[in-house]
Amino acid sequence: MSHELAALYSKKLLALAADIPHLGQLEKPQITIFKRAPLCGSSVSIDLEICDGKIVRFAQNVKACALGQASAAILGQNVIGRSFLEIKAAHAQLEGFLCHNGPAPEHPFDGFETLLPARDFKNRHASILLAISATLEAFEQAHEITPS
Repeated sequence: MSHELAALYSKKLLALAADIPHLGQLEKPQITIFKRAPLCGSSVSIDLEICDGKIVRFAQNVKACALGQASAAILGQNVIGRSFLEIKAAHAQLEGFLCHNGPAPEHPFDGFETLLPARDFKNRHASILLAISATLEAFEQAHEITPS
């Protein structure tokens, strides 16, 4: 394995990928979103329930590479209690971090810094962004069906 790949698939990243919080499905979710990254074939299904503008229940099914799984794990560790604006900001920060060499996302999503070595692997960015993109889309759709 090359030095670059060894750095990419660190022990910390692989540990995250092996322990994804909130795996599975919710019984009677408010909204379910399925997203697929066409380039790599990774997919995620997000079940979500929102109350008072915050995520109160969350489940995810993740079929992705170790990078996508690690990203879903970081999201899952921090998603409960988050508002739409917090998810939107974390998504924008993660995208900027990966695609535009921006700073790592802010707390509570600062764990995404673990994915720093993935910046150079642009073909993996869609998989890394998949779970948080689906969560943002689910939040947007739930907002449309549940007036505030």
